[in-house]
Amino acid sequence: MSRLRFLKPLAYVAILGGVGAAGYLTRDNWLPFLQTGQPIEPVETAGEAVTPTGKVIVSEQAQLNLGLTAKPLKTQTFCKTIQVPGMVVDRPGQSDRGVVAPATGVIARVYHFPGDTVQPGEVLFTLKLLSESLHLTQTELLKATQDIKFAQTQRKTLVASAGAVPESRLIEVDNQIVRLQVAVRAYRQELLNRGFSSELIDGVAEGKFVNEVAIVVPPRPAKLPTDPLAVPGAVGPTDPPTFEVQELKVDLGQQVQAGQTLCLIANHQKLAVEGRAFRDETTLLEKSVKEKWPVEVDFQEDAAAAWGEVNQTFRIRHMANTIDPMNRTFAFLMPLENQSRVVDDEGRTQTLWRFRPGQKVRLLVRVEEVKNVFVLPADAVAREGPEAFVFTQNVNTFERKPVRVLLQDRQEVVLANDGSLPPGIFVVQRGAAQLSRMVKAGGSGVPKGYHIHADGSLHKNEDEGK
Repeated sequence: MSRLRFLKPLAYVAILGGVGAAGYLTRDNWLPFLQTGQPIEPVETAGEAVTPTGKVIVSEQAQLNLGLTAKPLKTQTFCKTIQVPGMVVDRPGQSDRGVVAPATGVIARVYHFPGDTVQPGEVLFTLKLLSESLHLTQTELLKATQDIKFAQTQRKTLVASAGAVPESRLIEVDNQIVRLQVAVRAYRQELLNRGFSSELIDGVAEGKFVNEVAIVVPPRPAKLPTDPLAVPGAVGPTDPPTFEVQELKVDLGQQVQAGQTLCLIANHQKLAVEGRAFRDETTLLEKSVKEKWPVEVDFQEDAAAAWGEVNQTFRIRHMANTIDPMNRTFAFLMPLENQSRVVDDEGRTQTLWRFRPGQKVRLLVRVEEVKNVFVLPADAVAREGPEAFVFTQNVNTFERKPVRVLLQDRQEVVLANDGSLPPGIFVVQRGAAQLSRMVKAGGSGVPKGYHIHADGSLHKNEDEGK
């Protein structure tokens, strides 16, 4: 009886020890159920592999859906810029000009209207003269011309008298002829200034008075004024300029005074881009002018297909020394050569210009150069707090690489060439944020039914034997 009492505890100990040994041997099956909040690692199956941390495998179809493209990394010089607003404006003294009335009169006829294309010498208006001074000038010209003829006839008579009259009388007649000739030249010049042609003035001298005068498009001056925005060494156009009637200032039958503006004509071949900057940006713009850096102009248009690219380098040619008291900005100007094409609509010719005064533009003024850096699109870099990453591509394998960002704007990111990425490595140009989320989500495993080769390419299992 005492022996049975002794063997019973030993049996309990043996049973407990067997249960403990069995639990220890099968701990891999039941232990994960006791670790709450911890993910259960999937069991790898034959033919599948898991990529290391920081890598993600993307199939060709998924790459097309994400629009993933990779390009080799190259060192270059990045130009830091500031963005300022701008506008296309008329070039002072080059684009617009007014046509004025040469004398007091009434608008008898209007030949061209806003939008019409006109050439130098083409008639714009017919003006019926009402100026008393102009009529008086014509009368005096006729009278002086006739007096010259009478004086010349008298001189011939005196010369034919062969000394019957004193010499002083002949000298007096010669002086009278000279005075009349001077008066005739003065009258003719006044009529020329009033818009009379030489043919009309010759007719007035013969007694054919002018009651109407044609007002024409002014011709190109023989010597063009100096253009402060002209590029040194550039050759200007030699063809006659084509003007557009921009605005009529008078109506048919309206009485106008001498010097009154009748219309505005414009030639938009030579324009300017006006930028506006604040006072604290003066030093930056002065440096751009000193270094002769070009300015990038965004015309905010989708006209490259119709007109082509703007083949022109923009540089600041003038900076204002005054500040606008309303918006506290100062202006700077850059010359702009315009592009045009002619449209013929049932005999009516119209010139269409690509750039037009009042058009808003965006200016990127270069203020600093950063050399020996990598420049990527903004979508090529993913952010996680203070860390920044890019993704390198090896066929279907994308690996995350930490980088140091020097500068960043809305379109581009500048990375330091500090050895973290070797030049020439293929870097994804967009979709870095999506790839980073895939890495964090643990979607880096090989898809079921696929396997990956050592070169990083992804293949179906059934394609292995082909």
